[in-house]
This record gives sequence, C-alpha cells and structure tokens, in this order.
Amino acid sequence: MSNTITIHGKQVQEDMIQMADACVKGAGDGRISLADAEKLFALVRDGNKYTDSEKDTMLYIRDNYKWTDEADAWFRTKIREWAASN
Repeated sequence: MSNTITIHGKQVQEDMIQMADACVKGAGDGRISLADAEKLFALVRDGNKYTDSEKDTMLYIRDNYKWTDEADAWFRTKIREWAASN
C-alpha cells in the first residue's frame, strides 16, 4: 500500500497524485493521455482491490486534472469493468 496524504479532508494515494502530476508536466498539452491513463490504472490495480482511498484519489484526479477524451473514456470503461470483477 502506498503512503497517503490528506487533500480536502480525504486520504488519497500519494503515488497516484505524483503520477498524475508527472503526466501533466513537461512535454505535451497538460492533459492526461491514454498512455497516462494506462499508468494510473496500473497503480489502481496493483493491490488487486479498488480501495476507498483509491476511489477518493481517482475522484480527486478526475475533478482536478484535464484528460483527453480518449483517456477519459478508456479509463472509465476499464475501471468499471475491473471493479465489477473484484
């Protein structure tokens, strides 16, 4: 389990926030791309369970980072399918 930090009163996964920050910095247009979404999804899946902390983290990332339409659609589909199977 990764370290957690508190943002807006919620415990969120520090590694996922750091990944999202890295995804939107540097080269590119400042949005989470499909390749970035795949990296975030891998972090969610690493514990083989979609925890409340991970859900809160993804809600924060979805609300506070810009996503490409492709990445947004892909991530929503993958997380829904994966969460339903666990």
